[in-house]
Amino acid sequence: MDNTRRRAYIKEKLEQADHRLRGMDLAKECGVSRQVIVGDMALLRARGMDIISTPRGYYLKKEKKACLRILVCRHDREGTGKELTAIVRAGGIIHDVRVEHEIYGELHGQLEIKSEEDAVSFVRAMQNSGSPLLSDISGGIHTHLVETKTEEEMAQVIHALREIGVLYEWLVTGDWWLVTDA
Repeated sequence: MDNTRRRAYIKEKLEQADHRLRGMDLAKECGVSRQVIVGDMALLRARGMDIISTPRGYYLKKEKKACLRILVCRHDREGTGKELTAIVRAGGIIHDVRVEHEIYGELHGQLEIKSEEDAVSFVRAMQNSGSPLLSDISGGIHTHLVETKTEEEMAQVIHALREIGVLYEWLVTGDWWLVTDA
């Protein structure tokens, strides 16, 4: 398969997929290395495709007609599993995590946690790697971009985070979510 056909094939697969596409699987299907697929993804992004890369594969970002909020949380490393599980059980999708660093400014990690299985997988990887979390450098304070289908589900997510004691209290003023020290 030549370069043009391969990229057209990948584009079509991304547009039709209802799940993440692993780079190794695409490489095998196309008869190339995973690194070639990484380059193809970069070229497709440069042509305007909104391709998201996660540790579990690639997917095409689709237009969202949902409720999105940035929620501020604070907990220690052991609270991570409780937090992630509470959000997805209440109907939320956790798109990312962000922290403020005194030298680098905002640091961002792509999560895309959509299910309890994803949350368990993340916690397992966290425990197995022993790597620090982004929130470790900010005293446990971090934000998540959370998506739900409805405002009611978002209220359930907020309630669930309050119940387990990890939500930093917030005030809503127009479109701004302001953090207050609880």
